[in-house]
Amino acid sequence: MNIEEFLYGVVKSSVESLYGALDGEQLQIQKTRKEFEGDYTLVVFPLLRRSRKSPEATAAEVGEYLVANCSEISGFNVVKGFLNLSLGVGFWAQRFAEIYGDDNFGTAPATGRTIMIEYSSPNTNKPLHLGHIRNNLLGYSVAQILKANGHNIIKVNLVNDRGIHICKSMLAWKLYGNGETPESSGMKGDHLVGKYYVEFDKHYKEQIKELVAQGKSEDEAKKTAPVMLAAQEMLRKWEAKDPEVYALWETMNGWVYDGFDVTYKALGVDFDKVYYESQTYLLGKSLVEEGLAKGIFFRKEDNSVWIDLTADGLDQKLLLRGDGTSVYMTQDLGTAFRRFEDNKLDDMIYVVGNEQNYHFQVLKLILKKLGYDWSDNIYHLSYGMVELPEGKMKSREGTVVDADDLIADMVSTAREMSKELGKLDGCSDEEADAVSTMVGLGALKYFILKVDPKKTMLFDPRESIDFNGNTGPFIQYTHARICSILRKAKDAGIDRSLQCGDILPVETELIKTLCDYPNVVAAAGESFAPSFIANYAYELAKKFNGYYHDYSILREENTAICAMRLRLAESVAKVLKSAMKLLGIDVPDRM
Repeated sequence: MNIEEFLYGVVKSSVESLYGALDGEQLQIQKTRKEFEGDYTLVVFPLLRRSRKSPEATAAEVGEYLVANCSEISGFNVVKGFLNLSLGVGFWAQRFAEIYGDDNFGTAPATGRTIMIEYSSPNTNKPLHLGHIRNNLLGYSVAQILKANGHNIIKVNLVNDRGIHICKSMLAWKLYGNGETPESSGMKGDHLVGKYYVEFDKHYKEQIKELVAQGKSEDEAKKTAPVMLAAQEMLRKWEAKDPEVYALWETMNGWVYDGFDVTYKALGVDFDKVYYESQTYLLGKSLVEEGLAKGIFFRKEDNSVWIDLTADGLDQKLLLRGDGTSVYMTQDLGTAFRRFEDNKLDDMIYVVGNEQNYHFQVLKLILKKLGYDWSDNIYHLSYGMVELPEGKMKSREGTVVDADDLIADMVSTAREMSKELGKLDGCSDEEADAVSTMVGLGALKYFILKVDPKKTMLFDPRESIDFNGNTGPFIQYTHARICSILRKAKDAGIDRSLQCGDILPVETELIKTLCDYPNVVAAAGESFAPSFIANYAYELAKKFNGYYHDYSILREENTAICAMRLRLAESVAKVLKSAMKLLGIDVPDRM
């Protein structure tokens, strides 16, 4: 049952019985604020012109009518123009029975909408790092949440596999690599290619320094450094399909893809489809030619193509360089066109860092000017950067936190801390490995996803692996604790199928929290905010642990009450597991 819809119906019926049919007045019903007694609150001010009474008298009259005529409502109180309604224990017991019997609780019916969500979008010149981890975890979780809201979801990755940055790694390997391969070096392919991206930057800076010493300005030195000119020439050759350059590009990208696959598997994220910039930039070029023919774009004397957006409060935007090579905007135009044409999308969500806010503003505007109305259905899920206590990271200087290293460190730290706290006592080595991996990754994912995506966040690995407080391991441990209770009940032969006994107020509060889950999933889907799910799971786990501390389950002598408490514990575990799954986090049965 949808509680809000039920209440709207009974309140509307009661108000109309008292004051006649409503004529355009909107009933405002919301959850009662925590500082007041009650479950839901009716705002009575819109009803005053009908009741012709004071707010307090109107609220009291409606409250008395509801209590007299609706068995589900057990009481009310009035605070000025607000009527706070309390739902009876029997009502919550029925909701509890519905939750317990619903294996798909929290999942909405199909909407028929198709939404594509793009995340990861790595460059093939370096391994994935901590920033990519936030991107992947956020994108995957939002996809899971939208799927739970009944939408058809297509998860995609756009690999930025061409461009000057790729040529920098390729050139450095050609000049300084001596034929090194992943096999000969023992390095993951993405790490090896990333090594040469750093190598390029080192030689580039040395050449700039030399040219400045010879009397050139720094800006001129940056443009004329031999290694940069060679990288630009390599890009031109790549676009001309030069056999030697193209073969090297395919080889080195292959190394990177093999490395990425290992990292994605370790993170527990996947994709339904992978797009490659090398396959979409030409379509983007054709859209630029279309825009030129329509007079939407213009060509400068150096042969470069631009769009003037000053009338829209922006600036001029480059679409094609003078040598004919494309830029990010070129391929993004082509990719967007291909996706909407091929998949008949209702919405397209890009999960990209907030440094690209302007880029997506321009992308939507250009597509709109080209006549593609579906551009209104493009959404940029902008997120803040991840910083460490030591400060910001820079890929080209090799100061990033590598994703593979971080994952390994999280698992190792989880094992160390779990062992110290006795969480692995009695576990075999295999079980300890599985639990440590689950806890380490759960800590990492939860710590990142509990923060509002728009906020820049500080990541502290050790703080994230805390078995107390608002952390993934705390929720995982709560699930494992409930599973242990249920195992012990089964071993003791306790029958959970008995008619449930009386429900205490504290148990009603737990049931109310369980009832909130579908609304939280819906709100998280509307706002693209996994943090809603994370913080809900923490509140539910915290409430259960407080309840379990104060009330016995297995030692309860009344068999009907014991059965009810076991079902309640089982329902909490079910919802915790469901919520954590939406975050891409597994929960252990033993810990």
